[in-house]
Amino acid sequence: MGAETTADNLESLEAVQAYLEAAFETSDKALIAAALGDVARAKGMSSVARTSGLSRESLYRALSENGNPELRTVLKVLDAVGVTLVPKMHLS
Repeated sequence: MGAETTADNLESLEAVQAYLEAAFETSDKALIAAALGDVARAKGMSSVARTSGLSRESLYRALSENGNPELRTVLKVLDAVGVTLVPKMHLS
């Protein structure tokens, strides 16, 4: 049995949503960028680049663990993969 990658587990919109929610809940910007990169790769980086109007190279750079994507990039990628960013109140 071959090793599964993160992209293999992100085939449904529900899986993508749960994965991104978990990443955003950490508030770790490197983890969020990497999770967005995983989702973009699962959906096809070329397709996400085309839909978002951003280059593949800039997406790979911005959505790596060392990346620091601008909010504009995050919103375009989320839109390209069918996800909307929704504010959520802290329950403290």
